[in-house]
Amino acid sequence: MKRFDERDIMFARMNYKPGSPEYEDYYQRHPDLKEIDDALRAMPDLGEEGSATYHPVHSPLVGSTYAFLSDIKHLSEGVPAADKTKAPSPQEATQLLKGLATYYGAKLTGVAAMKPLYYYSHRGRETVNYGDPVTPVHPFGLVFAVEMEKDMILRAPGTPESLAAVKGYVDAGVIGMVLSYYIRSLGFEARNHMDGNYLLIAPLVAQEAGLGEIGRHGLLITKKYGPRVRLGIVTTDLPLVPDSPHPFGITAFCRICNLCSASCPGKAIPSGERTEIDGVLRWKISDTACYQRWRMLGTDCGICLASCPFTSELDQQKVEAMASSPSIMHQLIREFNQRHKLRPVNREPVDWFVKT
Repeated sequence: MKRFDERDIMFARMNYKPGSPEYEDYYQRHPDLKEIDDALRAMPDLGEEGSATYHPVHSPLVGSTYAFLSDIKHLSEGVPAADKTKAPSPQEATQLLKGLATYYGAKLTGVAAMKPLYYYSHRGRETVNYGDPVTPVHPFGLVFAVEMEKDMILRAPGTPESLAAVKGYVDAGVIGMVLSYYIRSLGFEARNHMDGNYLLIAPLVAQEAGLGEIGRHGLLITKKYGPRVRLGIVTTDLPLVPDSPHPFGITAFCRICNLCSASCPGKAIPSGERTEIDGVLRWKISDTACYQRWRMLGTDCGICLASCPFTSELDQQKVEAMASSPSIMHQLIREFNQRHKLRPVNREPVDWFVKT
């Protein structure tokens, strides 16, 4: 199976400045992407004046938070202490780290046995390490999910949805920092994979750790919170006890449901069957169509999140039973469609936003 190159993700491509060595190298290798990427760069950036949702006071709430995350991401790595004598057993370490993540606000936790496929092949987000190979070194990944507030997500595609999304990145980033600092104090390596500084594909690792399954929209769907989560991962050489994947019928559910594809304003989510891409059977999202809509809106859209029935907290007894009962899947979708035409929408203004 082929590992994914971080240089190919949209956020990396948008960092390549025309005329820079990274720009020249990338588009020499991918001339087919140059025209559309240049057109995207010419559009107003997220939260900037000229986009559909721009507000001079509210939009910077999101941008300033991403700036904060950018300022702290260099702390994701560090040198472990020399003394490993205080290390707990794998069972104790797993219990302790899961408990610590939960104490700091994680809703779900798990441990993945890391595979090379989960890591990017090369770095590309930052010019300082553009093109550097990613060498998988840590055998374990502690995965945790933080919840994004439902009432804010259902305000998609407005600024409140983007604020909930970036708050999720902050919550996950802080938890990951605490965990990695603690692990390093025990004498073991630990890396916090957070917004703007992932070296891996988080949904794949989270699926391996048993937190959920990847849905049609390419996002991890959890039983209780659906895709309304942000993922954090700390990889480490501290011995831990891996969990196992826990499929609960999402592939079959998504085949029937299709609401994210129907509601996507950019038509970025396929409506058909999964295809094999780089050795992995998955639904292929058009990152160009998705990101183009982001730049038009000035937010990260989030309509696919809001339209997913699992975002609205489905009956958990039925969710537990749906993998073995297609009729229950149909019932869940039918009940959701009876409550909502296409997707639930929260039209109430945020009460602490400025009234203008």
